[in-house]
Formats: sequence, C-alpha cells, structure tokens
Amino acid sequence: MTKQADDMMYQDALRMHAQGRPGKMEVSATKPLTTQRDLTLAYSPGVAAPCMEIYKDESKSFDYTARGNKVAVISNGTAVLGLGNIGAAAATPVMEGKSVLFKRFADIDGIDLEVNTEDVDEFVNCVRHLGKAFGGINLEDIKAPECFIIEERLKELLDIPVFHDDQHGTAIITAAGLINGLHLTGRDIKDIKMVVNGAGSASIACVELFESLGLPASQVILCDSKGVIYEGRTEGMNQWKSKHAVATDARTLADALKGADVFIGLSGPDTVKKEMIAEMAPKPLIFAMANPVPEIWPEEVREVRDDAIIATGRSDYPNQINNVLGFPYIFRGALDVRASAINEDMKVAAANALAQLAREDVPDEVDAAYSGSRLTYGPDYLIPTPFDPRLIWAIPRAVAQAAMDSGVAQKPIEDMDAYAAELMARLDPTAGSLQAIFDEVKANPKRIVFAEGEEEKAIRAAYSFQAQGYGTPILVGREDQILATIKELGLPEPDGIEIANARLSEKNQDYIDMLYLKEQRRGVLKRDAQRRVHNNRNVFAACMVEAGDADGMVTGLTRHYMVSLKDVSRMLSVGGTSVFGVSIVLTRDGRALFITDTAVNVAPTAEQLADFAEGGAMVAKAMGHEPRVAMISFANFGNPDLPHAEVLRDAVGVLDRRDVGFEYEGEMSAGVALNPDMMANYPFCRLSGPANVLVMPGLHSSRISARLLSAVGGATVLGPILLGFSKPAQIVEMDASVSDIATMAVLTAHQANLG
Repeated sequence: MTKQADDMMYQDALRMHAQGRPGKMEVSATKPLTTQRDLTLAYSPGVAAPCMEIYKDESKSFDYTARGNKVAVISNGTAVLGLGNIGAAAATPVMEGKSVLFKRFADIDGIDLEVNTEDVDEFVNCVRHLGKAFGGINLEDIKAPECFIIEERLKELLDIPVFHDDQHGTAIITAAGLINGLHLTGRDIKDIKMVVNGAGSASIACVELFESLGLPASQVILCDSKGVIYEGRTEGMNQWKSKHAVATDARTLADALKGADVFIGLSGPDTVKKEMIAEMAPKPLIFAMANPVPEIWPEEVREVRDDAIIATGRSDYPNQINNVLGFPYIFRGALDVRASAINEDMKVAAANALAQLAREDVPDEVDAAYSGSRLTYGPDYLIPTPFDPRLIWAIPRAVAQAAMDSGVAQKPIEDMDAYAAELMARLDPTAGSLQAIFDEVKANPKRIVFAEGEEEKAIRAAYSFQAQGYGTPILVGREDQILATIKELGLPEPDGIEIANARLSEKNQDYIDMLYLKEQRRGVLKRDAQRRVHNNRNVFAACMVEAGDADGMVTGLTRHYMVSLKDVSRMLSVGGTSVFGVSIVLTRDGRALFITDTAVNVAPTAEQLADFAEGGAMVAKAMGHEPRVAMISFANFGNPDLPHAEVLRDAVGVLDRRDVGFEYEGEMSAGVALNPDMMANYPFCRLSGPANVLVMPGLHSSRISARLLSAVGGATVLGPILLGFSKPAQIVEMDASVSDIATMAVLTAHQANLG
C-alpha cells in the first residue's frame, strides 16, 4: 500500500467511526417497550420476579437475562496488534470491532470493557467481579507475560469460559492450516520437524496445541530475538519459554530451519531470509504471520521454492490466518452448552472442523465476497474464508460436542441435528424454515433436470443436490462440454449424475410429437417443434418433465425470466387460472412472510388473486406456518372508497365460495395486516393474528415490496417459487448463486412430492 493510499484509508476510517452515531455499536431491546404494561413488566415492579428467582437459584440468570449470550471483550490495551501499548481508551475501537464481529458472525452480544490498569492484581480483581454478568470472557491485546498470568488466574476464579484470543484463537486457526498443509504434502504430524519464530503468547499457545494434535515436543524448536530456546539457555528466559526448551545444537534461526518441514512465524517483519527457506525440507509449509509485514514475503519464498505452501496474516494473499474464523464460533458452541471452560479438547475439535470444512466445495456466496475467484481445496486454500456461511453450524457443533465429551458442558444438547438447524437459522433464517422441507426431500428423493447443464453454476448445484442426498440431477447439454467443465472445476467423476443431450436423446421423437400436438393449433409446424426440442434446452427439459422422465426442472441462468417462462410454458400446462410466484421473506426478527404474485401477473383478476391466496397458504403451511392470508391494498375495508380496491374485495368473496381451510381477510393495508394493535380497530376481522401471507394487488407492488424488504429491511428473500404449472418447474434469476439454484432444485423436488 502506498503512503497516499494509507493516508486515505486512515481518513476514511476516521470518518466511518465518527459518522452518525459514533462508534460501531448500540444496545437494542429484545422486548417491546411501547406501552405502560411493557414498562411495568420489564422494569418496576415486574422485574422483581426474575430477580427473586435468580436469588433463589443463580443458574436462573441464564434463563431470565441475556447472560447466556453475552461475552465480555476485555483489554487493557497493552499489546494492540500493530500498535503496541496504546492504553485502554485508545484500544476501545479495536474492542468495539471485536464485539461487532461476535455479533456479525455468531449472533453473540459482545460487550467491550477497557480496564485502565497494567497491574495484574487490579486487572484480575476487576474482571473476576464482573463474571456474574457474562457467559464468557474474551481477553484481548494484553502483553506477555502478564496475559499468561491473567488468564490462568481468571480460569481458577471463574466458572465460565475464559479465552485469550491472541493465544488460543491464533493457535486454532494456525492448527487448521497446519492439518491441511500436512494432508496436502503427505506428512504425519508425528514425523515433522517444526521451527516457531517468536516466543510470545501466540507462539507458545500454537506449540501447545500442536503438541495436543500429536507433534512430539522434541521436534519443535522455538526461537526468539536472541535465537534458539535450547536446554541450558539462561539469557532472556522465563518459565513459559523454559517449558519448551529442547536439546539441540542449533543456536540461530538459520540453523534451526535447515531441513525443517514447517516454519511458523509469529514474530516481526523480515526476520527470515530467502537463503534460510532454500535450506528447508521439500514441500515446506511456511506460515509467515507477522502483520502487516510478514517474516518473509510470499514473492521472496517463490524465488527460491516453487514447492512451498504459504500462509500469512494478510488478506491480500491466499491462506490468511484470521482469528475471526475461530473466536465467534468457539464461544457460540461453548455458550450453547453452558461450558465452564474452553479446554484443549474443544480447541482441537475447532481446528479439525475448520480443516475439514476447507476440503468441501465452496459456496458461491464466498466467491462473491472474494471478487468471484474460485476457491478450491489445495495449496492456496488451506482454511475457510471468514465469509463462509457454513462456519456458523460446523464449528460450534464440533466445539459443543467436544465440551460434552470432555465433561465441561453444564447444559448438554440432546439433538445435535436440531442444534445445527438452529445455528443456521441464527444468521440465515431461511435455513431454519426450510429444514423440514429439506429433510422431507431427502427421505423422498426425486429426479430434477438442470436445463442449463453446461453452465458452471448448474453443474456445481447439481453436485450439491446429489451429494446431499436429495435425488438424481440431470444435466442437459453436450456431454463432452459438461465433462470438460467438471474437470476444470476439479470435481470428481459425475457418479449418480445423468447427462442428457437434447440433439442425441433417444426420446427426441416422442418429445417432438408431444410438443407438436400441444402447439399445432398455435401456428407451430412440425419442423418448428423439432427445432425447439433440439435447440432449446428449456423446452427439452420441460418435455422430460411432462413425459415423466424427470420429476421437475430448474432453469433461468442464461435467459431473462419471462423468456424462460415462455419456453417452459410451451410444454407444461397451466393447472389453474394462471402461473404465479410466491416469494418467501424472512425478516431479521425471525418473522416469515409469503408475498404473492411476485413473478408473472401484472393486473390479476379476483379469481387469480384467490389462486394466489391458496398457493401462498400452501407454501406457508408446507414450511410449518399456520397461514393467515391478507389481501393487501391502500384501503382498509372500503376506506377510502377509491377505485382498484374492489378486485381484492371480490377475491375474498371467491375464497368464501371455495370454502378454503385457512384464515383470510381483506382488503386491508399492510399496517393493519401485520399489526395486531391496528387490527383490533376492526373487531370483525377474521384473522386470529398478524398475517403471514400477503396477496398483493399487482406485480408492481409485489416486486417492489419484496425488493424493499431485502434492500432496506435486511430481510432474506427466497424465490419467487413458481406455482400453477401441471408439473414442477422453477426459474431462478440470471444472477442466482449455486446455493440459490440448489435450494430451488430442492423446492422443485418438494413440489413433486406434494403431487
């Protein structure tokens, strides 16, 4: 980074922290405080009730307060990364940042506390007396050796997890990278020779965790600024260094690195020379993690070793050792089982889970966060990236299980599968609502056609669909092209995945006859039908579904939505009055809304609106919700009496005649439909609670509403899910991710199961 760019970032950072409400945090109430009754229950006199219950049984504090989801982020600012001893006040932005990361990545309420003392006794006493307010303590940016003493004393004094992230967080992420580095180079940790440069808290924590993984203590050499820490050395020693002194003739870092398999750098800039790297063993692992300037730059390593696997602490190089991969998820798992400590077993479990996750196919969302680069397990991708959405369920589950197995869990989890679904729902509410559907499809797998089978996204979605056990994917396209793409992506042979070539299929003539029979009275000639079956993969896929050769289809990546819809409609019949779409909106507060029609019909009739209501109710019910349908308008039951609202009123009448089995009402505004207090103004209203299915008066209002909820409200929007075809067919947006396509394929299979 140039000095000019650095200066610009400095100013930008100041502006970001100062704009609006200063800092990066605020307190948000989790209970309504809008009425006098709310205040009476939340504070005086109602608050006395939980106080007395906790007085009788202190463990009840986890039931009646936010304690179980609160972690204190505590520092005295004596060892702030890259800045040194800057004091408690100056460390506050860092601690606020750490707290924000807790919330962003694991839905944990991190509370920053800056303790203005360098005295160990004062610091320990301060923290120990705060312990009853928190579920865990995250120590941060405290200089060595005081950090060792503080952590050990607090562990003895408190019955909640105490975790010094600079030590153990760094060790866990480094260990995950080491596990995969050894795997890629065919080494066993019991046989390697390792050199660690730096003898501070992070280095010592790394060595101790590596030893827990099986590294013999005699095969790791620890170095500091004075050279090798060997048996008998007296200069610059302390009890923590002495514990890791080894019998060796090596006295310098250069001596130690001769023939070494692994270098771990947690020291300072430019402390390793190219000549040292050249003398390491074949396929060396080089983790140069000093930040912002590493012990040796990756470019320098490449000048002398093209067989090296390299990791750094920087985000602009592959394999960043980033603590955000660890601490949020480790604490999440520890809090959820109410662990009394974070022990070695839990750390090892976290490292192994991280390593395993890196070996799995990477979601598109991750690639998007990294400028669309394709991340594949290998020398340049040893550990997951911070924006991998799978971290929230993979790591806490492993940590929680290890806590239970090692006996430190005070609230064991009985159903780990349900726990995993719960974890996913914390940050991706879609996952929680869809879990039942996914389980149902897994129990009743289906054959789903991916019409654009030559597209990379479609191929990877098909692999995901098949690997998860949802059924058999069928890729439509040229076999040689599909196989070539599979090879380029580094995917295994397509075992269990079928390929169908529209031109060469033995079913072609049957499909041509089917299409011609359906379209001959629409001006379509036999040769037109032939051309469409041969050349239009959407038409071919729709023919497969209509003929029963597949249970459903997914398309949309290469054509505009309405073009794809027209293609599919050539073959698949409309089951009701029209085809329409339901968008599933999951808000940040956990509310699920089903909005329809968000896909097809510009100005629907009353009959169509009634169809939309039934379809939306069906989707809501399938996802575990009791449907309450509202016909949404600018008016509430005729007020104001203006044009265009009557069609919604008429739709209610259509539903009356159909005698449907769910609640419905209208016309009404969104404010009334979603607010029980407003709804109370209309005692005749037939809804028993806030509406969760919103039938919009037209395509413009439905699309705008769904997009606004996503863009401004921070909601997750899934779909639209198409209903109304005689056979299941779904169309994704052209910018859909692999996850979007795979999810839509599962929903298509679910539709097929419904019949």
